[in-house]
Amino acid sequence: MQLYNRSMETFIAKKHPAGSSAGTGALSAHTEFMRAVYGGLPDKYARFIEEKQLKDEKLWKKFADVFKRNADVADGGWRGEYWGKMMRGACLTYLYTYSEGLYAVLESAVRSLLAAQDGFGRISCYDIAHEFSGWDVWGRKYVLVGLEYFYGICRDGQLKERILSAMCAQADYMTEKLGGGKGQIPVTQTSEWWGGVNSASVLEPFVQLYKLTGEEKYLRFAEYIISTGGCRDGNLIDLLLSGKQPYEFPETKAYETMSFFEGLIAYYEATGKEKYLSVAIKFADSVHKSDITVIGCAGCTHELFDHSEEMQTEYSDIIMQETCVTVTWMRFLARLWRLTADARYMDWIEQSARNALYGSINTQDCKMYSLEKKTELDPLPFDSYSPLYNNRRGRGVGGYKEFADGGYYGCCACIGAAGTALYPLYAAVRKGDGFYINFFMNGSAKGVAPSGRDVSFSFETDYPAGGLFSARIYLNAPETFTVFVRAPEWCETAAECCGERARACGGYIAFTREWHSGDRITAECDMRLRVQKKNGKAAYLYGPLVLARDEQKESCDLTAPLIPILHGRTPVFERLPEAEGEQVRIQLSTAHGNVLLTDYASCGKNWTKENSRISVWFNT
Repeated sequence: MQLYNRSMETFIAKKHPAGSSAGTGALSAHTEFMRAVYGGLPDKYARFIEEKQLKDEKLWKKFADVFKRNADVADGGWRGEYWGKMMRGACLTYLYTYSEGLYAVLESAVRSLLAAQDGFGRISCYDIAHEFSGWDVWGRKYVLVGLEYFYGICRDGQLKERILSAMCAQADYMTEKLGGGKGQIPVTQTSEWWGGVNSASVLEPFVQLYKLTGEEKYLRFAEYIISTGGCRDGNLIDLLLSGKQPYEFPETKAYETMSFFEGLIAYYEATGKEKYLSVAIKFADSVHKSDITVIGCAGCTHELFDHSEEMQTEYSDIIMQETCVTVTWMRFLARLWRLTADARYMDWIEQSARNALYGSINTQDCKMYSLEKKTELDPLPFDSYSPLYNNRRGRGVGGYKEFADGGYYGCCACIGAAGTALYPLYAAVRKGDGFYINFFMNGSAKGVAPSGRDVSFSFETDYPAGGLFSARIYLNAPETFTVFVRAPEWCETAAECCGERARACGGYIAFTREWHSGDRITAECDMRLRVQKKNGKAAYLYGPLVLARDEQKESCDLTAPLIPILHGRTPVFERLPEAEGEQVRIQLSTAHGNVLLTDYASCGKNWTKENSRISVWFNT
């Protein structure tokens, strides 16, 4: 038995041979998702989004039709991102639910998109007269992303050939027109937005296409993009290495910037060039230090890096903390974890999932306020923005665009499924010759042991309201391997297996032994109410959960000072039975009476109704 904290170590990713179907980043071979069935909110929300959104054939048709209509020409729009962004989340969801109904819908959606490819090999929402402006390259990027993810789960050999051919045609057209050669358009000049960072983020799917095909031209184009530094207003890689924080970059759009740096991770995976993994790790550390808020998102000014870690306590009447940023941050961290096994990344993913992401899910089918229309609109499955101090949800639709045949959609609604799938997918995974238990959930997971024989796990827990967890392992024959149990960084965790005991705060507790069927691991997290103070305000945290007050749950003045009664240095509180949809319910004793605190994700769910304000930060 050993204690592992791998913050200073890295695993070198196994390189994929040319033509390997394992090339897609989320599906890379060195980390294997297990066939799992969980209970609780992680399962509920993944399946809620699958039914509510991902199986909607009419919606997929709208998304494909925008390419046939060149629908973004008229307003320089970004409708071209919708299809690929949602396809990525849908494929990840399929890897969790293995729903045949979902697979059939996705296959049909892919065939519909392929029918939109023109004679030049383009799948674009811009016609040739207006191409390589606005959000054209961004939209084409998401065509490649969506097709690459479906390619990773596709079971039809002929369809896979069509998909790969279409991707190559799309990429070949771009490499002919874009670049640093004579007569070519620099990639960072293909959009008037955000210094072209949005266009430069096409780096990631080009590297993935190289992994699938082995075609050097795609790698060379990726290297050209890297040479630009991702932004026409300044080389983002050099600025980061010089000590600049992301909010000090010349362009600070959080989502697009993270997407560009994700491309550097993909490039490292393909080439093994350590510099680019180091850059990605440094970027993650910089973002976490300067811009990630208590709920695991960034962008207290719209969706911009703005030193949000410091600004998060202030009242803001503008939209803030976009769901696209939450999910992209989670995905970025998951990709780094696959290479490093650094448990911090799983800590940060859990912070984002259990708070910002789950808070954004529209479980009450609430209407949403449109900043563009100045009115309430029909519901989408995800909210776009997350408040922190004395404000409410549903205050704007991120990436709002209308369709020619009626209706509308938004960017955050498209990206959310990647987050609701990612969290349960990474709960228990096989990595190398070991199994990692990253998130505590009720349920079971099946996989393949290093010997090639089947192995299964059953899990029981009262987490996150409680801190108890147990896992049983079932095998057909004894076998030696390592099981890593994550010890969250916010508490001390005690674990035991077959008489071996260990404690840790952060990192992994590892048990290496000859396992016999029925062997059991138990763990207990020290669940305490914690207080985080900043700028004269205080936030209350319990386990991975951020707590909030909600006007709908308790008539209250959210700006009134909150003065807890202390026992020593610990606030006095009582855990109450959770109401429907809550992860935890706590009664806090204060100088002015008892106060109800519940998990942030369950608060403000009535959105645009009166008295639906919530607050995480409290005056002291």
